[in-house]
Amino acid sequence: MTVKSHGAIGGSIVGRGAATPQAAYLPGSEPMNVMDIERVSLSFGGVHALADVSVPAEKEKITAVIGPNGAGKTSLFNVISGFYWPQQGTVKLEGQDITNVRPHRRAFMGIARTFQNVALFRGMTVLDNVKLGAHTGLRSGLLDACLYLGRAKREEAALREQIEGEVISLLEIDHIRHKPVEELPYGLQKRVELARALVMRPKLLLLDEPVAGMNREEKDEMARFILDVRHRWRATVLLIEHDMGMVMDISDHVVVLNFGKQIASGTPEQIKANPDVISAYLGDASSTEQTATAGPDGR
Repeated sequence: MTVKSHGAIGGSIVGRGAATPQAAYLPGSEPMNVMDIERVSLSFGGVHALADVSVPAEKEKITAVIGPNGAGKTSLFNVISGFYWPQQGTVKLEGQDITNVRPHRRAFMGIARTFQNVALFRGMTVLDNVKLGAHTGLRSGLLDACLYLGRAKREEAALREQIEGEVISLLEIDHIRHKPVEELPYGLQKRVELARALVMRPKLLLLDEPVAGMNREEKDEMARFILDVRHRWRATVLLIEHDMGMVMDISDHVVVLNFGKQIASGTPEQIKANPDVISAYLGDASSTEQTATAGPDGR
């Protein structure tokens, strides 16, 4: 079965199509979860990247998705972002089914994402890269932008003030805001990518391995920033990460995948004590045999 795939630029989701109408809720009936992934299955030919996976993202909480390499974590993020449409299951944002909504519409609806590999625009400054994340909130037309008069000029001035006063100060990158991004060390580049996603003021922030390749000091700083985003902006965060120390320290809920299947879901304390999780990470005879025959997960 063919999987539909859609493209992206940097930390902002792009594509074609229109969102379905917003769902209506009675007072006091708003869903507790910002995102609900319900029994999602995704296959690439004979390879089952995801099999009946359900993941909640509770409002204003940090939910981590963990698992060994090839477990299907990034495939799950691609389903949430709209890059892949699953063969089965639904993806809901605040109770609204967005399973077949195009990627760029999901950005307008409040989903922002960072990626495993830094995807910044070389030759541009930190500030210019961060500004690009605000495209979903700008109202100036093409002519206004080309002439850079009136509304376009006022919008950019207000955007710059907002970015410098909120996002850049929050992530402590004010001292590098005018530097070209290619001159920055890796840890700061990851921070800039996070800033670009935050400018979208997302309802749901997807972080794909935010501390991969960082040293311990950089990891501690990034963990602090993620917690600050959750507390100060009341953000809902869904993250993929291999650093189990960080995951267990900052997460409210953890979901574990292994070979596309969900093997555990619970609090960090519950996950640490789960024998299936221990087996998946440390390995046993059966998991070793499965590894030899599983193949790719479609990432």
